Amino acid sequence: MPNPMSCNWSGVYPAATTQFDAALALDLAATQKVQAALIKDGVHGLVLMGTVGEGNSLRAAEKRQVLAAAVEASAGKVPVIAGVSEFTTDLAVEFVRDAERLGADGLMVLPSMVYVPTAAELEYHFRTVAAATGLPIMLYNNPPSYRVNIDVPTLRSLASVPNIVSIKESAPDSRRFTDIYNAVGDRYVLFAGLDDIAFEGLVLGAKGWVSGLTNAFPAESLMLYEALLAGDLERARRVYRWFMPLLHLDAEHDLVQSIKLAEQVMGRGSERVRPPRLLLTGARRAEVLAMIETARDNRPK
Repeated sequence: MPNPMSCNWSGVYPAATTQFDAALALDLAATQKVQAALIKDGVHGLVLMGTVGEGNSLRAAEKRQVLAAAVEASAGKVPVIAGVSEFTTDLAVEFVRDAERLGADGLMVLPSMVYVPTAAELEYHFRTVAAATGLPIMLYNNPPSYRVNIDVPTLRSLASVPNIVSIKESAPDSRRFTDIYNAVGDRYVLFAGLDDIAFEGLVLGAKGWVSGLTNAFPAESLMLYEALLAGDLERARRVYRWFMPLLHLDAEHDLVQSIKLAEQVMGRGSERVRPPRLLLTGARRAEVLAMIETARDNRPK
């Protein structure tokens, strides 16, 4: 049985971005620089190649390169969680075996891409992937993006799989945290996965936060988490209210472009994205840029 404590399943885990050069080739040096900077800033772990990390825009070899770079950047200082986002169960199995070999500390497993599974198919996918590895697994539930919900009966059934230890909950309904707890107790370590319900998720029992905007504002993300951990709700509310206009970006269809633009404004990375995503332009770019600059110029102390 894997040791779930091989990952420190708590704290702020940025959904780290993947960096591209001017020709939109993978910029591995810049990607590793982003990873190393986040670790230096004090985050508690890294999540790679999920939605914000553009996992579905990467070739198979590139995914393995990004993971290897993060393992090197971390050097054991924080857990490295590899996103598992594949079209088929067989491809996911192949990737998790490689991820374990490359030194990942854990896995964040998504439903199979494009195909919308039944509950039985979803459970089969997760069970089969989990059986292929000794690494601990976080399930990623994001119904708005991936068109499938990991329902409570499925979570009850999967409780028998020992290395499925955590859930990243990105449903836009904070009631899910309580519903899951009432159904299965503390069987799974819950993470808030949608930035603009992070406060609610952490107050309702989540132990950590997988965050997009931490890429641009790591100090403030840690400030929010630490205030909640200390029970300082007044300070946490103040930080959250300052942060909320940006956190809402994480729930929009162009979240990757917006987060990477924020990263660029804050001098932490490039806004380049791979098509079919395109850079923000026109009124939308101006709107997001104004939000970022307002936040930058009024940061909480």
